[in-house]
Amino acid sequence: MRRDLTRSRAHYERAAKRLPLGVTSNFRAWGPERTIYLARAQGPRVWDLDGNEYVDYRLGYGPAILGHCHPEVDAAARQGAAIGGTTALSTVLELEVAERIAKMVPTAEMVRFANSGTEAVMAALRVARAATGKAGHVMIEGGFHGLFDGVLWELKIEDIENEDEPEVKPDGRGVPSLMRRLVDHVPLNDAERLEDVFRRKSDRIAALLIEPILGNAASITAEPQYLRDVRELCDRYEVLMIVDEVKTGFRVARGGVQELMGVRADLCTFAKALANGYPISALAGRRDLMERIGPGSVAQGGTYAGHPVPLSAARKTLEILDETDALERVADYGKRLQDGAGAILSRHGIAHAFTGHPSMGGLFFAETMPRNFRDWVETDYTLYNTFARELNDLGILCEPDCREPWFVSAAHDDACLATTLERFEEAAKVCL
Repeated sequence: MRRDLTRSRAHYERAAKRLPLGVTSNFRAWGPERTIYLARAQGPRVWDLDGNEYVDYRLGYGPAILGHCHPEVDAAARQGAAIGGTTALSTVLELEVAERIAKMVPTAEMVRFANSGTEAVMAALRVARAATGKAGHVMIEGGFHGLFDGVLWELKIEDIENEDEPEVKPDGRGVPSLMRRLVDHVPLNDAERLEDVFRRKSDRIAALLIEPILGNAASITAEPQYLRDVRELCDRYEVLMIVDEVKTGFRVARGGVQELMGVRADLCTFAKALANGYPISALAGRRDLMERIGPGSVAQGGTYAGHPVPLSAARKTLEILDETDALERVADYGKRLQDGAGAILSRHGIAHAFTGHPSMGGLFFAETMPRNFRDWVETDYTLYNTFARELNDLGILCEPDCREPWFVSAAHDDACLATTLERFEEAAKVCL
């Protein structure tokens, strides 16, 4: 049965009068007809105001690695609340969680906490600039590193389609044009392009910001040799390598993408799966770099940084991820989901490819797997977007934009898989 959004649409009309786009984040705005409002979430499912039930593959863009409202994590959060909320003082929880992160991620020799992925990346860049005495940074095309002026630069899809060398433009208005001078972009999996930029500008470049799995470009993945080349180039040209693990951290492996792909960061950032949805992030890295944080050197902090509620949730979440088979179950479900969906697409004669890790895989309608963001433009992304909207109508909640991966949690079970594949078949008959 297709969903009815009568209540969500009515609420949108009221909300849009007080909230821009009727929501609190641009990414939740799907227009007056399709924006949905949550009533509750539990495990691998969510329910909207109209009572529509969805199998959830957005998971808040990845945080709910154990499923929504995990009882052990929520109980831990309540224990954190009992400490007393925000006091502008530290608790022993900070060290306990930092020790667990250092155990799971060997490059995390020291750790600082913040509230969001954006804050962690901002701090990482500040440390890199202080350590190198340089101001610029390089980003990978299709990468996403938060919502601040230094990283809100991208190649526009329409420009990639129509230009040999598209212009890098701000992602929206209000981003000062003078920031453009600090940013260079290179394609993923092209070490020669990166070296060319380093050769010409390394005296001005403090850091390379890289997601080895592009979490905002449907999990297009770096190749092993490319990552080895990147590490060597950063060392040779004295550019710090910041590995952004806001989405991959504690999801694709216990030690994140660094463990999965054998890459060694100078600095790294974590957020989404760190506390199963509670608001927290972390900056970590080499001791000599992290020790630059402090009075008279690098500023980092915040009123709510190190809040005991998300820290206590993080302690329990990381314990579960580190000491149980949760991540193995996540990967197994993701693989079975891809196998089942792929079989349906093959029966319908639709060329397709899955990218990334099964816990956050991307789906492309194309003959070959994209190696970078420019290749993504050659895929039939408009067909994907139509297909995803049909799945939403049928109760499968994936992002209606193929740049966002399908996220899997440890709560997804055989019943979820059966429902998903049944609806996938229905959507294929309509759209494909």
